[in-house]
Amino acid sequence: MTQWDDGTIRIKGSRLKLDYIIHQFKAGATAEQIQDSYPSATLRDVYGAIFYYLQNREAVEQYLSQRAEADKEGIRFIDENFQTKELRDRILARRSQLLKT
Repeated sequence: MTQWDDGTIRIKGSRLKLDYIIHQFKAGATAEQIQDSYPSATLRDVYGAIFYYLQNREAVEQYLSQRAEADKEGIRFIDENFQTKELRDRILARRSQLLKT
């Protein structure tokens, strides 16, 4: 594991966040299923992330809580500072149109 400048913990040598692996693990996915979701990670990487979580559960849970709050803050910032409703409506209309064909 390595911590990036933005505070995220990632699999060493990749951009894959620890968050993604742990969320799937906590949802009941096996290491093999998780690895299938992230082909850039090796099975060893996934087992290593799970081991790291199990050995540092309290610290990782605190980290996950902080990341969830940072994600909410980012969404709040976008909602407050950018007009996304019109774009979202256009994207959904286009998607609906594509699904009809």
